Amino acid sequence: MKTRYKTTALAVCAAVIFTLTGFSAYAENLDIASQVDTDVSASLVSGKSGILMEPESGNVLYEFNPDERTQIASVTKVMTMLLIFEALDSGKIHYDDMVSVSEHAASMGGSQVFLEAGEQMSVDDMLKAIAIASGNDAAVAMAEFVGGSEEAFVEMMNKKAEALGCENTHFCNCNGLDEPDDHYSSARDVATISCELAKHRDVFKYTTTWMDTLRNGAFGLSNTNKLLKSYNGATGLKTGSTGKAKYCLSASAERDGMNLIAVVLGAPSTAERFASAAKLLDYGFANYSVAKGDEIVGAIPNIAVQSGTADSLPVQLDGNPNYIVKKGNLDKIETEINLNSICVAPVKAGDVVGSVVFKTDGQKIGENKIVAMCDIPKISFVQMFEKNLRKFFAK
Repeated sequence: MKTRYKTTALAVCAAVIFTLTGFSAYAENLDIASQVDTDVSASLVSGKSGILMEPESGNVLYEFNPDERTQIASVTKVMTMLLIFEALDSGKIHYDDMVSVSEHAASMGGSQVFLEAGEQMSVDDMLKAIAIASGNDAAVAMAEFVGGSEEAFVEMMNKKAEALGCENTHFCNCNGLDEPDDHYSSARDVATISCELAKHRDVFKYTTTWMDTLRNGAFGLSNTNKLLKSYNGATGLKTGSTGKAKYCLSASAERDGMNLIAVVLGAPSTAERFASAAKLLDYGFANYSVAKGDEIVGAIPNIAVQSGTADSLPVQLDGNPNYIVKKGNLDKIETEINLNSICVAPVKAGDVVGSVVFKTDGQKIGENKIVAMCDIPKISFVQMFEKNLRKFFAK
């Protein structure tokens, strides 16, 4: 892999004109391309729709009717789990909190762990029940615990879907057990939600567990995701099936440092949903690799600072620097680093001071901003005098 630097020496007046804010506005409009090919003639999905996505970059590697609205059954719970893990990460709830089961939660049919009204169970055990056994009753109990009521929690689900840009998703409940016509999603939206859930790495402690127990070992759990036993690298994520939805799956797997999420909706049988997901994952692992931008770029030189309390500014890549490339292209990646050689204080952490373009064979596969790592205030007259005085006596 090759690195090419482009630095621009700026005079003080030019630096003032081309401010950090101006560069930021420019960087926001930079075009980002991805070197992926979704136009695959081979049919990899047996069902209504499907998609293969790399969660860190969001690159789509394969798609089949990805935006068709359809029922998704218990795959609904990827959003339920996402909101639970967000509540955990924010400190709103804790793993050892005890959740009291309402009559409404205890009344759920379908897949369940047979919670009784008034029973108490920890958040940790509720997550086991949801992720491993697809417990509809546990999902409602947690929805009430996090949102105050299932209705309020469902509103949170829909707001989160909107925030994630899921244009073909609408939830009416937190578990997918009852599916009115206005409870639906799409393969692309399920993959998007699943990618967001995958950012919460603790979820995989539950979704990779094949068997566990509740109630001090008295109640056994068995994972509904059979890929955990049959697919190398499988890490989750959620199954679902109803008469309307047929057989659905959001499947995640990891090999050689690359994570993939395959979504299959509306498969005619449980065997075909797992087979389709395996085909999608096999296609991704066989044809693509993940390029880690921060490792490719390495350390970026500090930028000189004028009129600041410090003389140099440490910088770093902003956002997710990982990109997907076709296999065989990892050693062909070139980087073009456009970096201001000088900036004028004050500087705020996060200010954009440059960019990195990643290319293979002249084709751009991605781009990242370079941002300031710390604040550097403008130096005062007194500070400047003291600084120059120290330099004079240090000679």
